[in-house]
Amino acid sequence: MRFRQINNDLLLSEINNFDPFVSCECGQCFRFEQISDSEYRLFACGRELVIDKTEEGWLFLNIDEAEFKEGFFDYFDLGRDYGEIISSFSFDKTISLAAQTGSGIRIFRQDPFETLISFIISQNNNIPRIKKIIEALCRLLGEEKNGFFSFPTAEKIAEAGIEGLAPIKSGFRAKYIIDAASKVASGEISIEGIQKMSYAEALAELKKIKGVGDKVANCVLLFGFGHYGAFPIDVWVKRVIDKYYNGSFDPQTLGEYAGIAQQYLFYHERSLGD
Repeated sequence: MRFRQINNDLLLSEINNFDPFVSCECGQCFRFEQISDSEYRLFACGRELVIDKTEEGWLFLNIDEAEFKEGFFDYFDLGRDYGEIISSFSFDKTISLAAQTGSGIRIFRQDPFETLISFIISQNNNIPRIKKIIEALCRLLGEEKNGFFSFPTAEKIAEAGIEGLAPIKSGFRAKYIIDAASKVASGEISIEGIQKMSYAEALAELKKIKGVGDKVANCVLLFGFGHYGAFPIDVWVKRVIDKYYNGSFDPQTLGEYAGIAQQYLFYHERSLGD
């Protein structure tokens, strides 16, 4: 890959298997919006980042190479060879085909607490509404900086209480959001502790939070804690398993990067439509 500073913007070129727009649209993050056919706005790493797709590569606006490498290099998982990972799935024709459709997907390394709350909000919800609720939460309790609202802390959410969350219209999820925030704020659930746990230990720890089952916990572990072997099964992935694997599938056969395969399968099946 090659970085080149162009005035206040940073151009990334000569990189394979990287498409931040596709990565945004594969259900792993919610704080983004499409500005135009060639531009997306993403809120991550404590700031707003506008990305422009150009003939030369990906142009990141108003950021220098040092700041990008400090936060977004790891956020976009640019240090990992996704071509090699795709090759490792060659034994499975379904995943190999899906990887062709979503070859630009990278697993974003998101803030663990934000990921936890976001996927609690995602339960029985559609993506536009999930994004709307999360944005309302940030505007309600986050800190404002140049029009950007940060994701609120566990303490801020816990202090608000269920009644305080009424403006974001999260419905039955409010009690789960407050339970998660309260347990994190009190230290009953330790984000730092989970980061040091094995997959099985971390899964069990997250499921101590009300409303967090296997699917939400696996999403949080994959997108927030870097457990690439986590394999969330939602309605789309279940459809894939029923359609291509006769209803029986063992993610462990995919090895340490099963979660990346899950993203390829999820994105590919959604791209086919209903």
